[in-house]
Amino acid sequence: MQPTQSSSVISKDSDLEMLLHILENKLQNIIIRLYPDKSGRAIYIEVSPDKIKDLALKLLELGFEHVKSVTGVDYPSENSIEVLIHVGSYLRTLRKYIVIIKTRLDRNNPRISTLTDVWPSSEFHEREAWEMFGIYFEGHPDLRRLLLPEDFEGVWPLRKDFHIRTRKPGEVEPPWK
Repeated sequence: MQPTQSSSVISKDSDLEMLLHILENKLQNIIIRLYPDKSGRAIYIEVSPDKIKDLALKLLELGFEHVKSVTGVDYPSENSIEVLIHVGSYLRTLRKYIVIIKTRLDRNNPRISTLTDVWPSSEFHEREAWEMFGIYFEGHPDLRRLLLPEDFEGVWPLRKDFHIRTRKPGEVEPPWK
């Protein structure tokens, strides 16, 4: 695990300092990197795709019991898609923080284990990420279309190489013209 930035964060939030310390100790053999954002309300955890289930189980043990969103960021020049999973808690001491799990997948074959068996609330979000980015969640109980027509074919709509068929490259629609 790379060193964290937690020691460099100037914070008067003793709960955050304690949480970072606990996360560093409990997750040290699983994660690549752990660091808070500038506000001290979000904690980023970078993990390799093969360790994501282990990380999810540890976070569940620590009280992070639900997924708020799952999304992706397309990096065509790096041939990767970054998966971001926002995890929260309803516990009084944890509910002011959000954990953001980050992992990178091969853009040509973006596959990762589903987390629906750890966090059932991820089911809907994983379906959306699959439909918009083509991220295949292995073991997902119901990976079917959510927003697009069943017969949709082509580039995944939120990938950067997606083009709207009725719009020419560079064309901008009102009111942003």
